[in-house]
This record gives sequence, C-alpha cells and structure tokens, in this order.
Amino acid sequence: MARIETGRQSADTASIRTVSSSRADDEGSLGSDSEINGFTSDRHTDKYGFIGGAQQHSEASAQDVPAEVLRQREVKWLDMLNHWDKWMIKRFDKVRLRCQKGVPPALRGRAWLYLSGGKVKKEQNQGKFQELDSQPGDPKWVDVIEKDLHRQFPFHEMFVSRGGHGQQDLFRVLKAYTLFRPEEGYCQAQAPIAAVLLMHMPAEDAFWGLVQICEKYLPGYYSPGLEAIQLDGEILNALLRRVSPLAYRHLEKHKIDPILYMTEWFMCAFSRTLPWASVLRVWDMFLCDGVKIILRVGLVLLKCMLGTREKLKACQGQYETMELLRAIEPRYMQEGYLVREILEVPVTAREVEREHHTQLKRWKKTRGELNFKSPPRMHGARRVMLAEPPRRQDLQQNPTIVLEVPPPTSQLKKGKEEKKSQKKRSMKKKSPPTMEVPNPYPLSNDAPPPPPPTEPPAPPPNRVETAEAVPQTETNSTHQQQEPPTVLPPAEESLLQRSTQSLCSTDQDTYL
Repeated sequence: MARIETGRQSADTASIRTVSSSRADDEGSLGSDSEINGFTSDRHTDKYGFIGGAQQHSEASAQDVPAEVLRQREVKWLDMLNHWDKWMIKRFDKVRLRCQKGVPPALRGRAWLYLSGGKVKKEQNQGKFQELDSQPGDPKWVDVIEKDLHRQFPFHEMFVSRGGHGQQDLFRVLKAYTLFRPEEGYCQAQAPIAAVLLMHMPAEDAFWGLVQICEKYLPGYYSPGLEAIQLDGEILNALLRRVSPLAYRHLEKHKIDPILYMTEWFMCAFSRTLPWASVLRVWDMFLCDGVKIILRVGLVLLKCMLGTREKLKACQGQYETMELLRAIEPRYMQEGYLVREILEVPVTAREVEREHHTQLKRWKKTRGELNFKSPPRMHGARRVMLAEPPRRQDLQQNPTIVLEVPPPTSQLKKGKEEKKSQKKRSMKKKSPPTMEVPNPYPLSNDAPPPPPPTEPPAPPPNRVETAEAVPQTETNSTHQQQEPPTVLPPAEESLLQRSTQSLCSTDQDTYL
C-alpha cells in the first residue's frame, strides 16, 4: 500500500493507485473514490478534500474565519444571489469587496457560476450539455483527454481513483467542450480549470463555467499556437518594469522570456502553483475582476522572489533563476499575505487593456497578423453580464430538491375563521351610522320630534303603559309607525286616550 509522507509518495511506488482495476470493480460499493484506493485506515483528508500533496491545507498557509463571521457572510451572499442583477449594476463595488474578503465555502460554487456568467449561459442553452454529453466525441481528443485524467490533482479524494466519479465527470466536461468548440479542441491546461470547477459544482455547471473562462476571461489561451498567452506574457513583462524594476532588469539581463515561467501560472490560473486556500481566494477575485488579478499575482511572486539584491545574489544565471521561480517560498504564497499584496498592486483593467493594444501592435510589426483571432476579453463579472444581459428568469435559483409539506387541517380552519372575523370587523367599521328619518306624513296634531336621546332607549316592555306614564309624543310616534300613510280626518278622543289606568295593571289586562 502506498503511503504518503510529508506531502510526497514514498519511493517504492510511482503511482497513487494501490489496487488493480478488478479489485476496484469488486469494491465498487465503497463510499468514495479514496476508499477504493486503499486510504480507508490511515488517510487524513483536509477540509478541502486533499489527502496529501503540496496543496494540502495547513494552518501556516491559510487563515480560518470564525463561524459567526462566516454565517453573516453567508446571509449577505444569499441576499446578493437572490437579487443578482441589481447588485451587479448598482452596487458592484460591494460585490468586489465581498469577493476580496472571500466567498463562503458553502456558496462558492453558486457564486462562481453567477460571477462567470455560466448561470445565464446555462439557462439560455437548456439541454445543450446533455446533447453534447450523449455524443461520442472526436477520437483524437478523446484519447488525449483520457491520458490526462489521472494527472489532475491526484492527491484529491475526488480524482484519486482511475475511473472514479470525479474523473468520469472531468472527462464528460472536457469532451463536451471539444464538441462545443471544435475549432479549439482540447488543451491540457483546460483540465485543471475544469477540475477546480468540478470540486464546487455539478458537471453541467462546471462545463458552462469552463466555457465562460475560455471565451470571456482568458480568450485565446487554449487555442492552437498559444498566441494570447504570449501576448499576456509581454504585458506582464511591461507591467513588471514599473512595479519592480530590479526584477525586470534581472530577467532582461539573463534573457528569460516570460513564456518560460508564466505559462502554467496563467493558463491554470495558479491552481497548480499556490496552496489551496490561496487558490480559492485568487479565484474569488479573478472571477469578479478578470485577468488583472492573474497579472497581479504574477507581479507579486516575481517581486517577492527577485525584487531585492539579496535574492538576486542566489541566482547568478538563467538556470538558477528558473529554479527559484519554480520553488517559490511558502511565506509568499500564504493566503493572508498574498491577498494583501495583490490588492496593493497598482494595476487596473484600463492599464491592462492599454498595454494589450501596445503589445498587439508590436506583434503585428514583428510577426504579422494573429493566426487565431480570439473574441474580446471581458474584464470582470460586470462586463460579462453587460455584454450578455440576462433575463430575470435566467438568474432565478432553481433548487434541486423541492419538498411540499401541506399545512395541518386545524391551522387551515383557524386561518379561515380568522379571515371571516376580520371581514366582519371591516364591514362594521365601513357601515355608516344610522340616522333618524322624519315622518313624511305627520298628523295634524303631532308635535315636532324630540332631539335624539344621548343614551340608548330601554328595550320596549311586553305590556303598554298608560297615557300618564307615556308622554304624548311617544304615543303619537307609535301611532305614526302603525298607521298607514294616508291623511285621515281628526277622530274623537278614544276611551284609551281618556283612561287613567295602565294597560298592564293587575286589575285589568288589556292588549292592543
């Protein structure tokens, strides 16, 4: 069994695989690819999924964020993702600041997909990845891709197994891109880019993220001839002359062309150079602000390794300088130090574009026209979104698992009763106050109606009182309510009017 000591494999094995393919098939029921490869007993996986290697997490190379701060950042990022178009147009500076602080790990995959524009591209091309995935692919590219699969992060538990889930998805993404852009085909530097994306998102999302990086962020980097990477090498050299003149003169003295040391840096977006915590922070800023972040990282590393006379004493020739740049000191790649230095480098997107035009003119004078004309480069997530304005439905978050839980029946009944009571209250409030309407047909001997009582009248008794207890006006009003609306001649005084006894007396019960 292969053992990993101090981030390297022991000398008695040349491959990380420790079991044969037949044994892997027999143990296919194990939970992860790393278990298939024999790392069940003594493996120690860090929080990023690395079993070993130089990119494994360590306290010296990373700084952990307190849990309370992390939860606050997650809430802020969820709000941004729910209103992405408004934040990108009106408050992009705040988005940039939060990317510089670091995207929360739980939301990094979703944030990268939104920043790169892969979310919009995916929604506008529904079913395209499934169509490409179902096709067999060009045999020329398929053979090359299969040979490169095991070289991508062999110490990560997702890609440690030959034929495992990680390598299968990596093959699907790379093959789909060769079918999506057959004029470009496949470049070996695309594999680590796709692998980093697959560590944070499903295969379809990783495919559209790769499309956006290849076409918007680093256009022409993976085309035949690598002309775009050579142009950016000249841009890096010109910017280094201003940022660190000492390092620039040393490289010019020993005739060290930028293409010799920065090809892997730029084409892989430093994913195979820096510790993993630093890689993630660089990618957070890179997908937000574009290629200027990659240029700044290169300038920081060159300045740190070649920017002092003490450093230059150790590398008197071309070979020593190249060895020094291949083995960068860990303290310069530490997450906190590197991010701080990147933010202090005075290189803007406008300066990068200006230098790009300058180098393009020189290229045409010395070498002629470019063989492969790449699309224009987009400097950051905002430029990408403005170039292809999204629809509102393109930015909606689509959950993969939806649970519909019906509310209890008792709560439904309570809710209906509360709604009914609220309607009744509103109707009572809206109903106008009742007003007394005068009798349009008064009798000749009627007196004017009295003013309305301040207190509500008592309920009418079951029996009628005598004329002494009841005022004349009340008797008239009762007559007015009972008599038909016709004018009659004045009648003689009835016995009831002349009586002095109550109609409800104990001696004589008389009812109308």
